[in-house]
Amino acid sequence: MDKWKVYIQIQQLLEQGFSKATIAKKLGISRGTLYNYLERSPEEMAIWVASTQKRSKKLDVYKDLILSWLREHSDLSSSQVFDWISERYPDFHIGESTVRSYVRELRKEYKIPREKAKRQYEAVPELPMGQQVQVDFGETIQKDAQGKKIKMYFVAFLLSHSRYKYMEWLDRPFTTKDLIEAHTRAFQYFGGIPYEIVYDQDSLIVVSENSGDLILTAEFESYRREKGFHLHVCRKADPESKGKIENVVGFIKKNFSKYRIYSNIDSWNEQALSWLKRTGNGKVHNITKKRPAEVFELEKQHLRPIFEQFSATNTEKQKQNCNPSITRVVRKDNTVLYKSNRYSVPLGTFSPYGTEVNLIIDKSQLTIISNETGEIIAKHDISIERGKLIQDRVHTRDRSKGIDSFIVAVSDKFPDSNKALSYLSEIRKSYPRYIRDQLQLVSKQCDKHDKHIIQEALSACLHMNLYSASEFIDMIEHVKRQRLKYVQAPIDNDHIVQPIRSEQSYILGAKPSQRNINDYISILEGK
Repeated sequence: MDKWKVYIQIQQLLEQGFSKATIAKKLGISRGTLYNYLERSPEEMAIWVASTQKRSKKLDVYKDLILSWLREHSDLSSSQVFDWISERYPDFHIGESTVRSYVRELRKEYKIPREKAKRQYEAVPELPMGQQVQVDFGETIQKDAQGKKIKMYFVAFLLSHSRYKYMEWLDRPFTTKDLIEAHTRAFQYFGGIPYEIVYDQDSLIVVSENSGDLILTAEFESYRREKGFHLHVCRKADPESKGKIENVVGFIKKNFSKYRIYSNIDSWNEQALSWLKRTGNGKVHNITKKRPAEVFELEKQHLRPIFEQFSATNTEKQKQNCNPSITRVVRKDNTVLYKSNRYSVPLGTFSPYGTEVNLIIDKSQLTIISNETGEIIAKHDISIERGKLIQDRVHTRDRSKGIDSFIVAVSDKFPDSNKALSYLSEIRKSYPRYIRDQLQLVSKQCDKHDKHIIQEALSACLHMNLYSASEFIDMIEHVKRQRLKYVQAPIDNDHIVQPIRSEQSYILGAKPSQRNINDYISILEGK
C-alpha cells in the first residue's frame, strides 16, 4: 500500500476516535510502523516518501528475473528464489533474509499471493553422532526442454544428528539392486556406515511384517549382514517416526526439483550433488541453526569405517594384495564412482548387463581392475575434491581423424568428389554442432544407392541450395521416382503378335468349315 495513503488514513481514523491498536489492525501494519508515521509532520512525511521512491535496492537488478519466476510459479518460496539466483550468479552475496523481504514486497506490489504448504511433521528427539541414517523415496514429474513430462524417482539419505544429506535419482523405478548400489554410494559420500538405518515398509526391502517380525528380501538381508547395520522399519502411515527424512524429501521436491528442466539422468544427478553442496548441506538448518556440512565434520568421525571386499571369485587375488578394495558397476558414461567423483575407464567397458570392476586404493592412487579378466584397465590419481570427473585422455573417443577427414572420406564416395566436398562443407556451416550426424546419414545413403543416383541428387541439391542430410535423402527418393517414369515395361516374347508375311497371305482367304443345320436338329430331337 502507498505510504502516503496509509499516513492520511491514520490521521483520518485518529480523528474519528479509533485507538492506535485498532488502526494498526485495520490497516494491516505493525504498531512500530504506526508510531513511526505519527512522529512525522505532513511535510516530513512527503519528503521521506519521495526519498524512498528514488532509493534503489540491491536486488533491483534481479527484479525482472524474480518476477518472471513468481508469475510462472506462484508458490515459489523465497529460499528457492535465493538458491536459483545463487546457482545462476556465483558471485551473488546478498543475505537470504534480504531476499525474503524483497520477495515479500514484490508479492504485495504485484499481487502474487503464495500458496501455503498444508503438510506438517512432528519433531524427532536428537540421536548421538553416527547413530542413525534415515532413508526414504520420492517421485516427481519433470519437464524436458520440449515440454515433455518425465516421471523421476529418487532415494534420499539423512544423517539424523548433523542433517547431512545425500540423494540419488533414476528415470525409472528403483530395483533392490539399484537401492543397494545407492546405499554403497551414500556410505562413500558419508565416509562411513551408521549403526542403524530407518526405512519405510518398502517392497524393495521388506517382504512382510507381522507385529514387528520382519522378513526382508534376500538381496537386502545379505547386504545388511555384509555391512553390519541394524534395521528399523517404521509402521505403516507413521511419518512422525522418521519426520526428518520426510522433511528432506519435501525440501528436495520444493527447492531442488520443482520447475527444474530435465535433460538427462547423469546431468540431473550432477546438479543434485551441486545442490547438496550449495543448499542441502550448505544452508543453515532451520532447527539446529547450524550448517549440516560443518556439523558433519564432527559426526563422520563417529561412523563405522567401510570394509568392502572382493567377490568370492577374487579371494586369492585379495590375499596377494592387502590394499583395501571396492566393487563397482561401470556407469553408462564409462566411469566409476569413488568418493563422489567419477573416474574414467576405456570407452566400451560399459555393458547394459552390468560390468563389475574392482577398485584398489593405494595411498593417493586408484587402480581399476576388470572383475572378469583380472586385468588393470585404468589408473588415476585420487582427487580430494567432490563432484569431479577425472578422465584419462586415452579413454576418450578417438578423434584423431577429426571432422575434416570425415568429410573427405564421405566425399570420396561420390563420383564427383570435388563437388561433394563443396556440398558437405556447406552442410557443416549450416549444422556445425551436428555435422557428424549429418555426415553419417549422407554416408549411409552413398552406401545404399547407385552412384549415378546420388550424383544426380547431389547436383540437384547444389542447384536448389538444399544443404542438409534430410533434404539430400528426399532428393534421392525424388530422383528414383523420376527414373521410374521412363523405364519401359519388360517385353514378353511369348505373347508378341507377329505380322503375317507375304508368303502366308493365303491365310487371309481361309474360311472355316460349315456344318449342316439338320445335324443339330436331329441331335436336339434325340434321333
